[in-house]
Amino acid sequence: MFDIAVIGAGPAGYSAAINARKREKSVIVIGQNTGWLSRAESIENYPGMPGVSGQQMLSVMADQAKAMGAELRGGVVHQVIAMGESFALSLGADFVEAKKVILATGAKQPRLLPGEERLLGRGVSYCGTCDGMLYRGKNVAVIGAGAEAVPEANFLMSLCASVTFFGKPDDALDSRIQVREEKVTEITGDMRASGLIAGGEETPFDGVFIFREAMALSSLLPGLEMDGAFIKVDRQMHTSLAGVFAAGDCTGLPLQVAKAVGEGCIAALAAAQELR
Repeated sequence: MFDIAVIGAGPAGYSAAINARKREKSVIVIGQNTGWLSRAESIENYPGMPGVSGQQMLSVMADQAKAMGAELRGGVVHQVIAMGESFALSLGADFVEAKKVILATGAKQPRLLPGEERLLGRGVSYCGTCDGMLYRGKNVAVIGAGAEAVPEANFLMSLCASVTFFGKPDDALDSRIQVREEKVTEITGDMRASGLIAGGEETPFDGVFIFREAMALSSLLPGLEMDGAFIKVDRQMHTSLAGVFAAGDCTGLPLQVAKAVGEGCIAALAAAQELR
């Protein structure tokens, strides 16, 4: 078990990890460098690092966190489950347990498709490794908008009668998988059968698997109090849920690296104080 799990591999997440390690707390950072900063050609307003690219800045921060003893792990956290004195973080078929959680997920949250939330766990899944066995010999759809999509689709093809991949063609896809490039606009069905609407056409499936770069907060941590599109926090970066903190762009404007780094530090110090 880790003392602190940080969800998000950006400036807020790395700052939280570095400061947690300074307090001798075990910490894991889970996330992928796929946000806006990773695509920035030049950052001019962060003190001490003028003119570096966003990717260079993230690489330096990641190296520092790792050198100080933080564990870095790529992937998407599908759900955070409160377990009394700790939390279980679901990463597909794997779980990570931590005493405190710091959300550093960035400002952009994926928009759920109509019908997605209603059918979650009842025909809609975010994890092929976890739920694939439920669809052995059946026909499923994969909505692929994240790095996990292709390997998960290939895994499902080893179990299911058919897999239809909605997304861009990829050479790594199993040749038996049908690819459709139409945009999915709605998830349909009920507890007995699922389907989706793409290109104005409804297609029935036994199950629908959705893979994105990040999870919507409503699915990740139900009950988290929001302030519009952002997570509501106090001055110590506490959220409305005990043991859960938030930092960076996910807490609101301004969306600046300097603010994210500062809030990551505050969240880590507050979490470390509670752990004492």
